[in-house]
Amino acid sequence: ELVLKVRIQNPNLRENDFIEIELDRQELTYKELLRVSCHELGVNPEHIQKIRKLPNTMLRKDKDVARLQDFQELELVLTVSDKNLLFRAPTLSERSGYNKKASELTY
Repeated sequence: ELVLKVRIQNPNLRENDFIEIELDRQELTYKELLRVSCHELGVNPEHIQKIRKLPNTMLRKDKDVARLQDFQELELVLTVSDKNLLFRAPTLSERSGYNKKASELTY
């Protein structure tokens, strides 16, 4: 797996942390990067203007994605100005790694 750090580009947020995503090295395509990133961040792929490899490189095609290294930082740049309407934080049960059985344990 290739591990990448992604976030939504928003300079107005006080905290704009990265999350880590994993991509199968056999499926390193722009489309797969967009799909996984949007799913993990709760963003509609139709609202993405571009994917930026920080600090200043736009990813455009599969070959660009294939050159990425572990833990590189990427930003999803949204298409419209009111970014707060385009995404929502996934609920706890929607997040990858959520363990429903563990959440039901009682002490």
